[in-house]
Amino acid sequence: MDIRPISPSLLVEELADRVASAVPDSWVRVALDGAPAAEPGRLADALVDPLRLRGREVLRVSSGDFLRPASLRFEYGRTDPDAFYTDWIDYGALTREVLGPLDPGHSGKVLPTLWDSAVDRATRAPYVTVPRGGVLLLDGALLLGQGLPFDLAVHLWLSPGALSRRTAGEWRWTLPAYARYEREIGPVDVADVVVRVDDPRHPAIVRRP
Repeated sequence: MDIRPISPSLLVEELADRVASAVPDSWVRVALDGAPAAEPGRLADALVDPLRLRGREVLRVSSGDFLRPASLRFEYGRTDPDAFYTDWIDYGALTREVLGPLDPGHSGKVLPTLWDSAVDRATRAPYVTVPRGGVLLLDGALLLGQGLPFDLAVHLWLSPGALSRRTAGEWRWTLPAYARYEREIGPVDVADVVVRVDDPRHPAIVRRP
């Protein structure tokens, strides 16, 4: 495994170039996958303006707005790592409402949010139409290996020690779920781009043999 250090700003530019190089009139569905400690949402946000400067419309979506209702998420308690791994994200809704409509020949009509977990009810958000050539930036954790149809998957990787150090105390119970993700899915092997972010000020692109 080869590691290429890169600055945060150059990382954004390289990713934006790669996304923008796709066929101009096709939608591009990009996953920014990583534990919250890796801050995938921050990278997704940083890509918005560079992509627009490259002539691509952008829609930002977060998997945290597609959680399942509390009655399903907390069926085995609020801190069960196995339930967190399998039962929290509504992958079916992400496919149906966000990713599927951006398949070639489909409508481009996307639901940007589904569920407000703070109040445990539907957001009732209106649908938005992503123009052809637009880019979907979806951030979240545990997104890979679920059959979600991405055109580019970026995984932000943390070593076990860094993940433990940077995970907030109230979320440390989720650490076994991320260990299971590494074992069962192997996101480093599944993703198109892997970025090591043990030190977010000094990321590095992991180049596999």
